[in-house]
Amino acid sequence: MKALHIAATGMKAQERNVEVISNNVANLRTTGYKRQRVDFQDLMYQNLRRMGSETSTAGTIVPTGVQIGSGVKVASTSRIMSQGAVEQTGKELDLAVRGEGFFQIELPDGTTAYTRDGSFERDPNGTIVTVDGYTVVPGITIPQDSRNITISTDGTVSAVDGAGATVNLGQIQVARFVNKAGLEAIGDNLFLETEASGAAQVDNPGSDGFGSVQQYFLEMANVDAVTEIADLISAQRAYEMNSRVIKAADEMYSTTSNLR
Repeated sequence: MKALHIAATGMKAQERNVEVISNNVANLRTTGYKRQRVDFQDLMYQNLRRMGSETSTAGTIVPTGVQIGSGVKVASTSRIMSQGAVEQTGKELDLAVRGEGFFQIELPDGTTAYTRDGSFERDPNGTIVTVDGYTVVPGITIPQDSRNITISTDGTVSAVDGAGATVNLGQIQVARFVNKAGLEAIGDNLFLETEASGAAQVDNPGSDGFGSVQQYFLEMANVDAVTEIADLISAQRAYEMNSRVIKAADEMYSTTSNLR
């Protein structure tokens, strides 16, 4: 009897499903977080009677056959890259991308990472950095005596200097990918380019196919609490049904072993 092993794969798959849902819920208020979804696939089948096989010398064939499946597996945890809600913060270095695009971040080892989290700060030198101190590409420095920092929708950074003149300080660019769901999440709201995502395409915000930058705003997580609760209930019920199958199979084993 294979029911025990088949149902066990179902319980393991739903355990992974609950883990992904719990991560989504935990990041409900994480800036720029993109929710994940578990995709399942059925496992290999045993052909007890192959469909299309001949049943007589007259050429008659089996129309459907007999196949017994061996359970389920987690095929992927795909990331939903839809736009999250944009909330106003009033902070001059808070930026949100409306549409396609990721901010580029230079990691300490020189690698370029990508993020939708635009909660930026200034380091002791005035350079625009993330909350972890990583430089926002291309490394724009705001002089100490600057005021009225303005970041336009096309990423142009300007400010009023000590003499009262408006000075252009640099240009923030954004990157997009053919398959942004193929980016590798490394934590700290950062993603890395992979072969699955394709190479980064970089341009100014607002260019053809690229989203615009909005100052004083942040993009929130695209997690919907109601959807996650519904998915959690569904996963719990599936787990419970698989556990009942194991219990039923165990009772059948017990009945067989008690036959005299």
